[in-house]
Amino acid sequence: MKNKNIWKPTKFEKYKACYRASRDIKNVGLGYRFITDIHAEKYFQLISKYATGKLLDLGCGDVALYEMYRPLVSDSICVDWGGTFHDVSFLDYEFNLNEPFPIEDDYFDTILLTDVLEHISNPDNVWKEMTRVLKPEGKIIIGVPFIHLIHEAPYDYFRYTEFMLKMYCDENSLKISELYPYGGALEIIIDILAKLFSFSRIISLIHYHLSRFITKTFIARKVFNITSHRYPLGYCLVAVKASK
Repeated sequence: MKNKNIWKPTKFEKYKACYRASRDIKNVGLGYRFITDIHAEKYFQLISKYATGKLLDLGCGDVALYEMYRPLVSDSICVDWGGTFHDVSFLDYEFNLNEPFPIEDDYFDTILLTDVLEHISNPDNVWKEMTRVLKPEGKIIIGVPFIHLIHEAPYDYFRYTEFMLKMYCDENSLKISELYPYGGALEIIIDILAKLFSFSRIISLIHYHLSRFITKTFIARKVFNITSHRYPLGYCLVAVKASK
């Protein structure tokens, strides 16, 4: 990653032994705090478990996950489109993810693609290229939304079901290690209300703290177990490239 010495946390901040959404509203608006807390928890769990060696952070923007994977990897290469909504100061390469990657075969141990796949207009290419540049037995860590408002318009193209994610893994001879939904019907309702209430700081904060309390209850966990496979907020996936 370029300019490591000036990098600062943005979207996520360290909290105790884990991570959470930044409390700086310039980094994460109040309407996004609830869902970003979920992302912080899930992505930290997966990165801690699977990130090793040389890591490719695709569509990384301002490299929000850098602090999570920095102590686990030997090197990190950061890639995004040029001229995006995000800071490009930390990018090693700027190129179109819808086209072939200018990277050699079997180079990376880990690939990170979080909240990016929905913005790729040619997903067949990115799956093919990720598989090509990944070492045998290397891992791809993916996070994608399912129920989510249109964002970064007009570059918001797809929402993926678990069945489509499985299909892409099968087509590229990737073995699935983990694939699960994050959030169910209750979390979807909370997230939608959070965005609708974002006009008011007071209402947003009350809604956020009440939501955090509710989702920790036994009933909320039961609702998640019952609804998450039919009403997923999003998905986490870890896929492994076969050994040669």
